[in-house]
Amino acid sequence: MCDTCGCGLPSNGQTDNEHHHHHHDGDANVREIRVQQDVMAKNNAYADQNRKYLKDRDAGAINMISSPGSGKTSLLTATLLRLKGDGPIAVVEGDLQTDNDAERIRKTGVPVHQINTENACHLDAHMVGHAYQHLDLQEGSLVFIENVGNLVCPASFDLGEEATVVLLSVTEGDDKPAKYPVAFHNAEAMVITKTDLLPHVDFSLDKCSKLAKAVNPDLVVFALSSKSGEGMDEWCEWIRRRWK
Repeated sequence: MCDTCGCGLPSNGQTDNEHHHHHHDGDANVREIRVQQDVMAKNNAYADQNRKYLKDRDAGAINMISSPGSGKTSLLTATLLRLKGDGPIAVVEGDLQTDNDAERIRKTGVPVHQINTENACHLDAHMVGHAYQHLDLQEGSLVFIENVGNLVCPASFDLGEEATVVLLSVTEGDDKPAKYPVAFHNAEAMVITKTDLLPHVDFSLDKCSKLAKAVNPDLVVFALSSKSGEGMDEWCEWIRRRWK
């Protein structure tokens, strides 16, 4: 569990302690639950503000979460180049340190605001709300939120987004949906990246998709490569349908 935020909670705000059928003695556990609930309540209030901000501008946001190195930024830059002629787009870029990924985004010509979380392992709704103010979003904007690389904490924090997309690369293993079920349960779509590497790794698209669907039967699944372009048309069309 993250010491800075008390995250790792399920999306309904309950802690693991609340799901146990036995009780823990001592005030420390009670205080921990109360702090965690308070953190989530404050975050959810900011998330509601973000939703209103976007709705007032007829805008929407997609929250992209994954492990480090899954190819979020590569996919995002390739996606921006395909979509930026369709309407106003902006990016909120989250990292612990550096603005390396934001610099890659800027080269596409799309406005981006960098958030350095330092020791926090995820973005929260308050951070994202400040980023929106810096970006001064245009009417009808689509905002991509590239979250900090982590499949645990970001899955529990509502940012006020319209959709959450979870990514995993073929180099990470096809069992990720079973190992990190909350991230896949809370997502609208799963993107399997780096499919150009499939001949060189032990990864089953079918197994990964079945594990993900077992967690979330409504999950939309994409398998693509931002390098070769395979699957990019289907991915971008899904975004257009949600955006327009």
